[in-house]
Amino acid sequence: MSEAWIIDHCRTPRGIGKKGKGSLADQHPQHLGATVLRAIAERNDLDTSEVGDVIFGTSSQRGRQSGDLARMAALEAGYDMRSSGMTLDRFCGSGITSVNLAAMNIMSGSEDLVIGGGAEMMSTFGEEGAPMSPFLDNGNEALRAIHPQPHQGVCADAIATLEGIERQALDTLAYASQQKAKNAIDNGYFDKSLIAVHSTDGTLALDKEEFPRPQTTLEGLAELQPSFAALADYPLDETGLTYRTMVQQKYPDLTINHVHHAGNSSGVVDGAGAVLLSSPEYAKANGLKPRARIKAMCNMGDCPTLMLNAPVPAARRVLEKAGMALDDIDLFEVNEAFAVVTEKFIRDLDLDRDKINVNGGAMALGHPIGATGSLLIGTLLDELERRDKVTGLVTMCAAGGMAPAIIIERC
Repeated sequence: MSEAWIIDHCRTPRGIGKKGKGSLADQHPQHLGATVLRAIAERNDLDTSEVGDVIFGTSSQRGRQSGDLARMAALEAGYDMRSSGMTLDRFCGSGITSVNLAAMNIMSGSEDLVIGGGAEMMSTFGEEGAPMSPFLDNGNEALRAIHPQPHQGVCADAIATLEGIERQALDTLAYASQQKAKNAIDNGYFDKSLIAVHSTDGTLALDKEEFPRPQTTLEGLAELQPSFAALADYPLDETGLTYRTMVQQKYPDLTINHVHHAGNSSGVVDGAGAVLLSSPEYAKANGLKPRARIKAMCNMGDCPTLMLNAPVPAARRVLEKAGMALDDIDLFEVNEAFAVVTEKFIRDLDLDRDKINVNGGAMALGHPIGATGSLLIGTLLDELERRDKVTGLVTMCAAGGMAPAIIIERC
C-alpha cells in the first residue's frame, strides 16, 4: 500500500458568520472554496486535469451550500473539467474526514493527486427555514426514543456536570485560547497559509482573522450569562419535548449545571481550507516536495446523547493504529467546539497543556463547521515545521457522538 503525502495546504481567514457583521457573509460558499482551490493549484503549479478528486466537507448542505460544493468550487477556480469533486457531511468532523478519504484514495492506489478540505458559511444557516438539527425532523421519533440527541451546547453543559468540571476551569481555557491566538496572529504564525478572499469584482473582502477578541479578560468571561439554560427548556413540539428532557431520558438523575457561554464556546464564522495530497510516485515525478505523510487515521463513535465525548477514544484508537504512545506526539489539535471538550481531553489523557492548541482554537478563531478539520491539520503542520517537531494528532467531536482522528508525521 502506498503512502499518502501532504504537499501543501492553505485556508481563508475566518469571517464573522453573521449577516451585516461578517466580511465574508455576502460571498457565495463556493467562492470561498474556489479561493483556496485556486491558491493551492497556483502555489504548486498543478496540472488540474490530474487532480483525481476534490473532496470537501460541508455540514449544512442546503440552500446556497447544496449542489456538491466541491465540484462547483473547483469549476469556479478554473480547474480542468476532468477533475471531479464530491461533498460529504460528518457534521463538525467533515474536514478531517475529507482529508482522510483523500489519503485513503491515494493509499489504495485509486488516485495519485487528491485535494481534501472544506467550506462552510455559517452566515447562511437558517436562510432556508429548515431545522438545524436532523434529530428534530418530523418522523424521527423512533430514533429519538433510542438515542435522544440534544443541542450540542446542552450536551457540553451536561458533560461538564457529569465530569465535575467547574466554569472557572473552562473560562481559564477560553482566556488562554484568546491569548495564544493573539500571539500567533501578532507573530505571523498563520501567514504562510492564509489566503485573502477577494470578491468577484476583485475588491478585497477579508485578509485577516475577524473573530478573535484579544481584549478578553477572565473577569469579563466571568460576567457572561450561560447561553444554554433557557434553550434547554425551550419546547420543541406539542408534547413538551425539550433538550433537557432528551438528556434526562438517558441520565434521569442529572441536574445540569449550565457553564458554557459565548466566551467559552466556539465562534460562528465563515471559512474554507484545502489540503493537497499526493502519492510518493506522483510527487517525485512532478517535482512536488512533501511536507508530511499520513501516519494513521480512524473514526470513533460514542454516546449520541452526550454527543461530544468521542475525541478521547478516537485519539486512543488512532494511536493504537499507528503503534504510538501519547508521548510520541509532539503537538495536538483538538477542536474547541466547547471548552469542556478540550478540558476533558486534557484531563482524561493527562496531557501537557503546552502541547495542545498552541496557537489558540475555535473559542478564539471560530469554527466553520465542515472546514474546521482541514484547517486544524494545516495549522498543526505549519506549527510542527515552525518548532522543528515531527508528529501531530488532530481530532474533534462531531454531532451524533462521533470523532474522526488523524496522525501526521513530517517528511
